[in-house]
Amino acid sequence: MTDLHSQVVETSPAAVSIDDIRAAAERIRGEAVVTPVLRHPALDAAVGATVLIKPENLQRSGSFKFRGAFNRLNMIPAADRPRGVVACSSGNHAQGVAAGAQLLGMPATIVMPADAPAIKLERTRGFGAEVVTYDRATEDRDEIAAALCRDSGATFVHPFDDAGVIAGQGTVGLELARQAKDLGLALDDVCACTGGGGLSSGIALALSEVSTKTRFHTVEPAGFDDYKRSLDAGERLSNVEKSGSVCDALLSETPGEIGFSILKQLAGDGLIVTDKEALAAVAFAFTELKLVVEPGGAVALAALLSGKLPVAGKTVGVVLTGGNIDPQMLMTALAR
Repeated sequence: MTDLHSQVVETSPAAVSIDDIRAAAERIRGEAVVTPVLRHPALDAAVGATVLIKPENLQRSGSFKFRGAFNRLNMIPAADRPRGVVACSSGNHAQGVAAGAQLLGMPATIVMPADAPAIKLERTRGFGAEVVTYDRATEDRDEIAAALCRDSGATFVHPFDDAGVIAGQGTVGLELARQAKDLGLALDDVCACTGGGGLSSGIALALSEVSTKTRFHTVEPAGFDDYKRSLDAGERLSNVEKSGSVCDALLSETPGEIGFSILKQLAGDGLIVTDKEALAAVAFAFTELKLVVEPGGAVALAALLSGKLPVAGKTVGVVLTGGNIDPQMLMTALAR
């Protein structure tokens, strides 16, 4: 790893706690959307369960990423903020950081793959960030980001391997548990998309404290199941390929160090869905739930619809993590 990684992982994995998540909830209050919990009879009937949908596609900037990004940016000392922030992302973390930086009056530079969806590139620039593109197959985004930080003195905000980011994402789990309780329901299982593991580890940590009987499950696209394989092996493993799935938001090379240390203790069985199943879930969300969800943001829903997790008779939470989908991709999903 580059020296950039040592800059990011400044604390031990044990430093992320339920108190950090609760503190994050206070920092983001008033800026992040408290997304609702939704139910739909068509989904309950399709899977034979009581399903609570947490639609983070309705979050500010179009995905859950705003939570972690805004929390982490708020933790940057005031004296360092004028030098700005640098981040690497295929699009959703990019928009979360850019939107948070705009709110705080900080300059932001985002390193993004040249093949990222056009809507994500455009929206990141629209939030006022400078975008630096790279070739996902031949260039190292961490090296590019490290050089940018050296030149400007900016703070690097990792998309998932950062305690402040994880704490911010964990607020999804806090909200979901509270909302289920308000409905008089106890969650048996919760599923969420998993790339580097920032969201998943944050949710799992929150649930382990406030909904102790709930089992959390990672969900990944086929061919990019580094988290499931890593959890099964008990050590962090990597994906061979760096691209090749419609789930562009979930193509992290290997699990983050901090998130993996949490999930290897708290996660249940990892789940895998195909691109075809992810696109079918996008179509289901649009036609039945009236929600716009990108493929990577729909993989947890895909896991339920394709029967990857036995849920009959249970109460299950499913996190729809992002809605930043190109119109052409949405048309492709609906055509299928």
